Amino acid sequence: MSLPGSPLSPALSPEGGEGVVDHGHIKSYVRRAGRMSTAQEKYYAEMMPKIGIPYNAQQIDLLAVYGRNAPKILEIGTGMGETTANIADARRDNDYLGVEVHVPGIGALCKQIAERELSNLRICAHDAVEVVRDMLPEASLDGVHVFFPDPWHKARHNKRRLIQPPFVKLLASRLKPGGYFHCATDWEDYAQQMLEVLSGEATLTNTAEGFAPRPDYRPLTKFENRGLRLGHGVWDLVFTRR
Repeated sequence: MSLPGSPLSPALSPEGGEGVVDHGHIKSYVRRAGRMSTAQEKYYAEMMPKIGIPYNAQQIDLLAVYGRNAPKILEIGTGMGETTANIADARRDNDYLGVEVHVPGIGALCKQIAERELSNLRICAHDAVEVVRDMLPEASLDGVHVFFPDPWHKARHNKRRLIQPPFVKLLASRLKPGGYFHCATDWEDYAQQMLEVLSGEATLTNTAEGFAPRPDYRPLTKFENRGLRLGHGVWDLVFTRR
């Protein structure tokens, strides 16, 4: 399968590989050549030329991208897009930038954007570390969402988790003073690591004593509801930029 603007890169095979390093950092994901539905393919091809932001190693002007002065929120890992679309739909006064590498998920989110007529949501189909590092100016974001990132639950894979001190420091530098950093996970071990890493970033302040109540803007997913019914925990962390 080859689509215009496909994020698959020769630098990393679709199967990925344990410990694959590209551009100086360990990837927190494995790209897989997932099958796209006909609808996902259609909406990807139709919408990405309109709302996709191609990766380029130079800073972008977010006000120019969205054509207005409104709060700018980065969401890393949009998955199949339902939560991202729900948040953007419910808060149309905010502008959202979703970063994702899973092509079928991007296609599904493109479908949501088209059907809901969301003018406040853009997608960058590229590695999040490189997007934040190379494209987003310092103090340009009002919020960052990292919801249910891959837990890499085996101890030998923990180094591949997205929430690590260097990346948190980088993200914090892109937040405006008072901007928020919101993470959520259903893996307790990862939640404890997130709490430790975020608490260790000198420019961030915890809004709660430890873990935070789930903010109203983060809707419960079907997967999360099922987990809660089975007694599984979910942990939210909300920090702000000093």
